[in-house]
Amino acid sequence: MAAFIDKEIHTATAEYSTNFWNAMRCRMHNFDVLKKTTDLGTGCTMLPVKDSLQMDAVIGKESVFRNLASVVTFYGGASTIFAHDCNELAAWVPEGAAIPLQDAKEDFSRFPVSAHKLAVFVKIDEDFANDSTFGIETYLTNRIAKNFAKAEDEAFLLGTGEDKPTGILSPDKGAEIGATTNDLSYDDIIKLYFSVKEEYRRKGAWLMNDRTALSLLSLKDERGAYLWNMNDHTLLGKPVVIMDAMPNIETGKSPVLFGDFHYYWVIRRSPVHVRTLREKFVQYDQIGYLAIEYMDGRLIRREAVKALKVTD
Repeated sequence: MAAFIDKEIHTATAEYSTNFWNAMRCRMHNFDVLKKTTDLGTGCTMLPVKDSLQMDAVIGKESVFRNLASVVTFYGGASTIFAHDCNELAAWVPEGAAIPLQDAKEDFSRFPVSAHKLAVFVKIDEDFANDSTFGIETYLTNRIAKNFAKAEDEAFLLGTGEDKPTGILSPDKGAEIGATTNDLSYDDIIKLYFSVKEEYRRKGAWLMNDRTALSLLSLKDERGAYLWNMNDHTLLGKPVVIMDAMPNIETGKSPVLFGDFHYYWVIRRSPVHVRTLREKFVQYDQIGYLAIEYMDGRLIRREAVKALKVTD
């Protein structure tokens, strides 16, 4: 981690930023200034700090999971992360009585962490790159960020843990099944809601796609009142988050999730690195850009989020 801190200090200098963006425009630049943060395996170089913060802001705006989940920075080569996973207790103790000390042996759970490579490729015309009035810094940073956000969300939802993070819908390591149904109804939503412990319902949210949301809009309780509050877009008082990649209401699928998504950890394993790919596109008068980040993700407490599964 200390090595990454040194690199971030280096990338915060004006000299680094100037040389980085000259390199991105395929102009003359001082390679010695950039080589400290250049990955030998990919040839990609770290973004300057200012642009890295801009990219994080755009990803945070575009990504569903980065807003719902806990984002953890875990740079370096370690392959295990510790998560605090116990239920502390407070107890009233009579005067003179022994204080019951909780066994803290299992306070932290150990989870294996991988560094899955996510690569984004974009290209622009050389005319734009050579135009000093064209804000390549903002354009390229925003475009790469939007691509990262879309790919991240899909993996954090559906990833198998093989070459991708472990998604929250993973059968073995994702959300537990809270309720099943063969025909989505009011009772099914109630069952799913109460299958989640009260401590996780406090900050609970619903996750579904547009088609499922449209189906739920018509559901009413036993008094004929709609479950869905159109004024604030809540369901049973909890916010509804729409995500296109969520499954439809089909047999074998889990179209609705409910719970505290903060227990899903988005784990950043490295800063974003970028390089140019000029040779491949020079005949088209274009410059290609390859951006790489390393990520992982997993649900730390499976009971914190429950799924509604459609059965035969």
